[in-house]
Amino acid sequence: MLAMSGCSADEAMRFGWPEGVTPQARDMTTLWSWSVVAALIMGALVWGLTFWTITFHRKKEGTPDFPRQTGYNVPLELFYTAVPFVIVAILFYFTVLVQTKVEKMEPNPPVLVDVTAFQWNWRFGYREVKLDDGTQLNLEKPNPYGTQPKPGEAVMVDGKEKHGPNNGRFQEIRDYLHFSKIETQGSSAEIPVLVLPTNTRIEFDLASADVVHSFYVPQFAFKRDVFPNPQQNHTNNRFQISEIDRPGAFVGRCAEMCGDYHSMMNFEIRAVTPDKFAQYIKDRLAGEDNAAALAAIGEQPQAVTTAPFNTRRTARTASSVGENN
Repeated sequence: MLAMSGCSADEAMRFGWPEGVTPQARDMTTLWSWSVVAALIMGALVWGLTFWTITFHRKKEGTPDFPRQTGYNVPLELFYTAVPFVIVAILFYFTVLVQTKVEKMEPNPPVLVDVTAFQWNWRFGYREVKLDDGTQLNLEKPNPYGTQPKPGEAVMVDGKEKHGPNNGRFQEIRDYLHFSKIETQGSSAEIPVLVLPTNTRIEFDLASADVVHSFYVPQFAFKRDVFPNPQQNHTNNRFQISEIDRPGAFVGRCAEMCGDYHSMMNFEIRAVTPDKFAQYIKDRLAGEDNAAALAAIGEQPQAVTTAPFNTRRTARTASSVGENN
């Protein structure tokens, strides 16, 4: 079956997982692969013992009603008890090792990306970028949503003093969101393309403007829920990848049911070499839009891994629901 399907040994050993493009993804894939191998070995042993019992210990004419029992066999029962504990301990040990690598955070990564999810698309912005020539760019812009009142404080709304829900917080004041001088926002007509450099540590800061979403890139073998008000929801909304090991285009998705068009909420990671990334940032700062800056460095200006979706909304639906894209 392996030969007929044309699968390589590497593809077969991944057991359905995509090929990772980060060291963290490869570590997780290795853990997954050997966990499946261990489970298959254990399964084969259990299946073998089961079928052996069914085949050779059936009741036959002239035999006792029950075969010889192994109850109160202390060495065998100790063995049955010890082996599962050893298996669990080994899996736990390697899981902790891999999880520690995946969750590792280093200070001052060269690229810090703000990811904002909303129904039903994405907005990406570069907060901090360090170019290969050592230039450090701080690209953050002021948040236009204002500032939430401190706990216990009140704000004036329509000339009246009011306390908002959630201990004085107002939903329309999203002061936890970040904005950048270089942003890419998707719409129902355009897939947002996030351009990132290869061989560079990158940090992602996730936040939602409305409901809970989930940031998922299959080639990263990693996903993390994207919450509104991450501090109040006690969520760890940051993670890092040590590098993307090769240029390419990789689809990203929302992995949390977030509304009508959840399944269409895709984006694309476009990994380019550091020199191309530096030129891309300079072109964006010069006023070029995302597509023009991509074309200027020899990249396809639109997404190549996924396509926009047709919302099929009527004018009445759009006016009543709101154009969130």
